Amino acid sequence: MLLILARHGNTFGPGDTPVWVGAQEDLDLVDKGLEQSRAIGRALGKAGVIPDRVISGPLKRTRIGAQLATEHCGFSGEIEIDERLKEIDYGVWGGKSDAEIIETWGEAAIDDWRERSTPPAGAGWSPTPDQLAANARAVLDAVTRDRQADTVVLILTSNGILRYFHTLLAGSSAPPEESKVKTGHMGAARITAEGLQLLAWNTAPDQMETALR
Repeated sequence: MLLILARHGNTFGPGDTPVWVGAQEDLDLVDKGLEQSRAIGRALGKAGVIPDRVISGPLKRTRIGAQLATEHCGFSGEIEIDERLKEIDYGVWGGKSDAEIIETWGEAAIDDWRERSTPPAGAGWSPTPDQLAANARAVLDAVTRDRQADTVVLILTSNGILRYFHTLLAGSSAPPEESKVKTGHMGAARITAEGLQLLAWNTAPDQMETALR
């Protein structure tokens, strides 16, 4: 089977101050984010890949992103919503800018998460890393039961959640800084009874055609 994973598009436009957007910040996609979502679908269509299942997190940015992607790849089924794909609740960091967080927590705390996937202690993040890892494993196990060669599943979620999928697909020894996924970017893995192969990660849609074929 072919598993495709994608991160939702931008939630901030030109002139906006980006803030940490977690489970409590249910923002809409801005114009660029809408176009990034369409680009995900176009990439699948160009590669001749039509998902058998499309699964999204429950927040607007992922639900709308999944809907726009499916409109451009030939998928005609119902989008499945899975609460386990909901972005991390960033606790007291949610809705704050990097500058505001650095003022209280220091720059190293941000680097620990962005470069090493280490959440800050005492900031009220939830679920726990162990629960997030278990959720990712449960979703992966559920979608990979059918490992026929022509089965295709698209998961559209958020960067925090995708980090845990990367660990499962790339292996625990993969450098944690490689787990980051930019907005509107994609990954893919080929999964068979013999094992799995990570084909792409953090890849722009217009560069995915080779990996998906």
